[in-house]
Amino acid sequence: MRSICLFFKVHQPVRLRKFRFFDIGKSDYYYDDYSNEMILKRVAKNCYLPANEILHDLIIKNEGRFKIAFSISGTAIDQFKIYAPEVIESFRKLAATGCVEFLGETYSHSLSVLKNTAEFKRQVETHANTIEALFGSRPKVFANTELIYSDEIGALVAEMGYTAVLTEGPNHILKWRSPNYLYRNPINPALVVLLKNFQLSDDIAFRFSNSDWSGWPLTAQKFVSWLKKIPKEEKIVNLFMNYETFGEHQKFGTGIFKFLDALPSAVFRKSDYTFMTPSDIIENYPPISTLNVPYPISWADQERDLTAWLGNELQQEAFEKLYQLSELVNKCSDPLLLKDWQYLQTSDHFYYMSTKYFADGDIHAYFNPYNSPYEAFMNYMNVLNDFTIRLNRVTKNKQSEQFLPN
Repeated sequence: MRSICLFFKVHQPVRLRKFRFFDIGKSDYYYDDYSNEMILKRVAKNCYLPANEILHDLIIKNEGRFKIAFSISGTAIDQFKIYAPEVIESFRKLAATGCVEFLGETYSHSLSVLKNTAEFKRQVETHANTIEALFGSRPKVFANTELIYSDEIGALVAEMGYTAVLTEGPNHILKWRSPNYLYRNPINPALVVLLKNFQLSDDIAFRFSNSDWSGWPLTAQKFVSWLKKIPKEEKIVNLFMNYETFGEHQKFGTGIFKFLDALPSAVFRKSDYTFMTPSDIIENYPPISTLNVPYPISWADQERDLTAWLGNELQQEAFEKLYQLSELVNKCSDPLLLKDWQYLQTSDHFYYMSTKYFADGDIHAYFNPYNSPYEAFMNYMNVLNDFTIRLNRVTKNKQSEQFLPN
């Protein structure tokens, strides 16, 4: 028996409104409610609701043999609650089947693990509490923001009680090895590492509708024929992708939903594969060795590194200035400021500042509300400057209260 692990990432950022220099110190509301509502409802209609319905039907039709995993960011959950509560109900319906695993991540879909361990732990705990409250089970497997991972990050995740972590399987890390095995973290071997098969995952997520691609048109039967060509000793195929692949990135008219609907039956009829959640995978297959990842990797762009978010001086300056505020934030108890702090950490804000081009540039442009990376940087810094003023005001007032007579 061999197994497919289907993992879908669900994320929507809370987008910032146009915040000009002259707004600094005069307005403390930073969010583009119109765009956030419009985009979320559109993606819910195009992707989340129809895809969830298909997946639920597939689970029932296949009597529990079809299993999947999700990671849903806290910023997406917050917006579902406001704009599309029916999406949460559809995920609860999936959870009730017992065939869906919900993974842990950072609440804000942030890069906090790269800068502030305490903040990272806080966000992961908040996210785990939210998932448990919504879906009745606490995450045991971790999928960091954009699958960012290194040996040290893995050891930290293991220290927090997670049994496994999902990440990319890039060639420069694997070298001669295959992503179709389980590996162990070299610092804490108790942590199991599942690697994305990026070739097969990206065939669906990025190449599905490309008529110039040699694999087009992609059918479930053709995809299964590729799976069958994988050497028999390689027991696991991890297909990790953004959930928005279905109906949003790959539109309804491409046949992407027909592909999704046909995939399980084609797998069961034409191959020796079954479907498992990440927790099922680590219970049924042993890791073959440790895997050394000395520097952070991700699933983004051709380099599979951090340059999508921290590859230029604009991104680095914004990132540094944000986390310079950590000490002040720790002194703050104002719920509105703490919520802003949470949303300002979302990785998308730095992604919008990317100056990459060619194939990666096209990806960076999707969902991007700005005309240029420089506009994204200036808008973010204006918001961050205003946030800093408010934070200083509140923490100074709190400090002065300590000296007031009783």
